[in-house]
Amino acid sequence: MAKNNINIKNKKAKFEYEFLDTYNAGIVLAGTEIKSIREGKASIAESFCEFNKKGELFVINMTIQEYTHATYFNHQPKSERKLLLQKKELKKLHKEVKNSGLTIVPLQVFINERGFAKVKIALAKGKKLFDKREVIKDRDNKRKLNRIQKTYNT
Repeated sequence: MAKNNINIKNKKAKFEYEFLDTYNAGIVLAGTEIKSIREGKASIAESFCEFNKKGELFVINMTIQEYTHATYFNHQPKSERKLLLQKKELKKLHKEVKNSGLTIVPLQVFINERGFAKVKIALAKGKKLFDKREVIKDRDNKRKLNRIQKTYNT
C-alpha cells in the first residue's frame, strides 16, 4: 500500500487561538468520506468541536466534498462527524470546556500509517485583539531582521 501524504490543516486556528493541549482523535467516516479525504478534498477552516448530551465529541462544520465516482449512496458534505478518544480524555476535555470556557479546535486531518483518518484537535483559548496584533508585529519584525541579515551576509 502506498504511503498517503494527506495533510489538511486549519491555518487560521494558530492565529485565532492559543493552544493549551493537543490530542489525536479518530473520526467516524462513511466509505465515500474516507475516499474523498484520501483525494485531499476536505476542509476544516471554519470547523469546531462540540459535545452532545451523551458526552460524545463531534466535529461541526467540517467539509468533505462528495466523492466523484460514487453513486446515489454518497455522503452529505457538511455533517457532524463523531470523534473517537479515550474515556478519560473525553471527560477531561468536557470538564475543561464546561468549567473554564475553553474551546476545542481541529488543527489537522491526516491519514496515519495504518490508513485510518485522524484529526489533531487542540484545547484552545481565544486570543484577544491585542494578542493578534502582537503576533503580526513579531512576524513582521522577524521578516525584516531576516532581510537585513541576508543583505549583510552577501
